Amino acid sequence: MIKILKHLKLTEWLLILVCVGFLFAQTWLDLKLPDYMTDITRYVETPDSTMSQIWETGGKMLLCTLGSAVTSVIVGYFAARIAAGFSKRLRSKLFHRVEDFSMEEINGFSTASLITRSTNDITQIQMFIAMGLQIIIKAPILAVWAVAKISTKSWEWTALTGGAVAVLLVMIAAIMIYALPKFRKIQWLTDNLNRVTRENLTGIRVVRAYNAEKYEQAKFEVANSDITNNMLSVTRAMTVFNPGMTLVMSGITLGIYWIGAYLIDAAAGMDKIATFSNMVAFSGYAMQVIMAFMMLTITFIMAPRVQVSAKRINEVLDTKPRILDGKSTQSPADVAGEIEFRNVSFKYPDAEEYVLHDISFKARKGETVAFIGSTGSGKSTLINLVPRFYDVSEGQVLIDDVDVREYTQEALHNKIGYVPQRAVLFTGTVSSNIDFGDNGQELVIEGKSAGEVTEEDRKAAREAEIRRAVEIAQGAEFVEQMEDKYEAHISQGGTNVSGGQKQRLAIARAIYRKPEIYIFDDSFSALDYKTDRILRSALRKETSGVTSLIVAQRIGTIRDADRIIVLDEGNMVGMGTHDELMKNCEVYQQIAYSQLSKEELGA
Repeated sequence: MIKILKHLKLTEWLLILVCVGFLFAQTWLDLKLPDYMTDITRYVETPDSTMSQIWETGGKMLLCTLGSAVTSVIVGYFAARIAAGFSKRLRSKLFHRVEDFSMEEINGFSTASLITRSTNDITQIQMFIAMGLQIIIKAPILAVWAVAKISTKSWEWTALTGGAVAVLLVMIAAIMIYALPKFRKIQWLTDNLNRVTRENLTGIRVVRAYNAEKYEQAKFEVANSDITNNMLSVTRAMTVFNPGMTLVMSGITLGIYWIGAYLIDAAAGMDKIATFSNMVAFSGYAMQVIMAFMMLTITFIMAPRVQVSAKRINEVLDTKPRILDGKSTQSPADVAGEIEFRNVSFKYPDAEEYVLHDISFKARKGETVAFIGSTGSGKSTLINLVPRFYDVSEGQVLIDDVDVREYTQEALHNKIGYVPQRAVLFTGTVSSNIDFGDNGQELVIEGKSAGEVTEEDRKAAREAEIRRAVEIAQGAEFVEQMEDKYEAHISQGGTNVSGGQKQRLAIARAIYRKPEIYIFDDSFSALDYKTDRILRSALRKETSGVTSLIVAQRIGTIRDADRIIVLDEGNMVGMGTHDELMKNCEVYQQIAYSQLSKEELGA
């Protein structure tokens, strides 16, 4: 927990000091009340006292109460401000750190866990800071100050209060020994519940298609019951605490008056009035001591869960990304779009066996290189090395004669238009999803210099480029039929469009980027053969001079590629054109004959 507080700003530390000052003032005002109550008791019992003295002392009590309330509001405001600002900054740092992670680090934390860490865990810390500034700091001040005042009264009453505190501490220790392990489990159980829920919602179509609702419900019930039973166990333990505190407070009050009765009876003359007044004051101070320990107990209850949350957040913040920026931002202009693999081998982190073995080839500017092979042959893994989703284990991947590890990630990714195996759309509109591909390049507007271009011109050029990209991707027909056309709403994950429409919008996003290199990771699989053929034909015309890497399962998608690379269990077993591979590559022949007839292949 202490480690995570290093993220507090200097201004926030200064506000904490201000809070401490107000807490001292609040404690002083609270502890003045028993003194004034003593004075009122003495005035009531003394015959020559006047009513004005009682009113005056009562007025001071009201002012102290009002002052205590005002300081409490001020401390609460500052505490909430510090806690909210700190949690906002912590959440932002956590998000940015996750954004910097490579696939290796992302896979080290489950999605459900990262969601819990950036929401529930940070909320726990926010609540702890907000309450802690009001309780953790005030409780010791109040306890020490009240004990100091108590010790000047009577050793009998002081011993009684000490005994009550000892009973209280034993009770707290017993509850904490039982509850602490269960508090530590809460966050992990929350992770598990989120995981099961997210998994069910993500795969809802499969669940319904296989009538697996009861199975998923049973799985959810297990996760739900685990966290419920854990919370019930903790709650049962904590329910003992409230009656226990009431018993201690009632017992100490009874004990003070019982001892007080003997002390008053033993006192002589006017000492009886002084003893009675001291008893009233001591009762107030004793309650303040017990209240201080009650406040500390609330902190003890929250602390274990917050400590776990802080540890989990630190795990993310302390995880260093394996893939770091290089220094290069540019490459030689004469080889823009050239890709080379030099003796590349790759294995996933912590895996024993290599997924790719000694892959070497070169894709020159403007060429289309396709990859084909059986499932698990390493096709997607190979092209994921180009944008550095992973770094090679051995060898080099070069773009424009520069190792990809030497580029800054921004410069590298600006060279690439990437269409993933599973098309991803974001909440927004058709336009916003296409515009997601914008890499910051200035749009060229014919007939106008850079200084003459207005915002309206840029907007019109942007809309024209979006339409052009959608047209090339063969998506204009279905987009034009949508209610708001290019401003039509897209749900999270693109759930309100079909798989083929998602793929075409994802391809349009890559085209809008105008990159040096296109990467299509099995991006035509949801398209029918006719749309696939028309789209590839349009791509060849509109993106000539741009290098393309295509992963596909269909022979028809890649047979016109300049070069086809055949992979089998991570090894490159063939490279050449379709006709060449049909003559000399057995693996390619098997794939081809499994999809097309000899007549179709001969044609």
